[in-house]
Amino acid sequence: MKAALYEAFAAPLKLVEVPDPVPPPMGVVLEVKATGLCRSDWHGWMGHDPDIRLPHVPGHEMSGVIEALGERVFKWKVGDRVTVPFVCGCGVCPQCQSGNHQVCDHPFQPGFTHWGSFAEYVAIDYADVNLVRLPEAIEFTTAASLGCRFATAFRAVVTQGRVSAGQWVAVYGCGGVGLSVIMIASALGASVVAIDIRKEALELATSLGAVATLHAGRVPNVVEAVRERTQGGAHLSIDALGSPLTCYDSIDSLRKRGRHVQVGLLLGNERHPLVPMDRIIAHELEILGSHGMQAHCYPEMLEMIGRARVRPDQLIGRTISLEESLQALVRMDRFEERGVTVIDRF
Repeated sequence: MKAALYEAFAAPLKLVEVPDPVPPPMGVVLEVKATGLCRSDWHGWMGHDPDIRLPHVPGHEMSGVIEALGERVFKWKVGDRVTVPFVCGCGVCPQCQSGNHQVCDHPFQPGFTHWGSFAEYVAIDYADVNLVRLPEAIEFTTAASLGCRFATAFRAVVTQGRVSAGQWVAVYGCGGVGLSVIMIASALGASVVAIDIRKEALELATSLGAVATLHAGRVPNVVEAVRERTQGGAHLSIDALGSPLTCYDSIDSLRKRGRHVQVGLLLGNERHPLVPMDRIIAHELEILGSHGMQAHCYPEMLEMIGRARVRPDQLIGRTISLEESLQALVRMDRFEERGVTVIDRF
């Protein structure tokens, strides 16, 4: 099969022929129909993820058709249309037994712990636990944007953030995750303030439901601007970018008893940022993380998509070929893309 592969971190990717995968006993092989290009893939390519072993095929946001089954797969058949969370649970550890597959003690993560979906085929383990059936109405390109960014945003807003109609939500960073947060929170009746340093991203945020935008490079004090616009601070603030500054500002812009959800990754020397602990204590703020979404929680999200309450297809900026991904991945640190980029030609 054809696959995009790198043999060293931060080295050029190559389009190569590699052996077709075989299904694990409890897994399947998918024919990849579409796969998202995500900044997490860029982090992996840079060497920021300790689970990656070289040579490596990236890709963790995917949709496709089951091509082959392992002998211990009972819920699926060849030809089924499916997608998969970017964190796959083992199904048997204490976390999975409690329903929290997204923090599995022994996770399977295509594109990180194993070869991913920048290829014609990909092997997925623990299929009965992790595969999600795709309704016929949802196209493969749309489904490929769900597994990481949209599903993570959905859980961050609905489960971790516990948003409700009439509340104010601040979103720091209007990339794929941030734009997904804006769409979901707006659909649930919240009022969203979007913060970014790119004019085009803020324009897109407005089109997806943000009632106010702040250009962080032009506003003298972002936190004060958020507090003013929300009349005292956000009920929920989400750092969808991941930097010491956006993490701090997100927490600092909350009203009393507000909730901060950290979605954006902080890596390297930035992994342990300063936080306004005095404010956290005095105002009884909640600080939460959000790490993907387990497969059994997808139905609520898919139901909203089916009823067109949310339109993840509107987040897709462009589609590219597998060959074009070789350059597109390495350029992700330039933040040139508008919306989500999806590979749909192999």
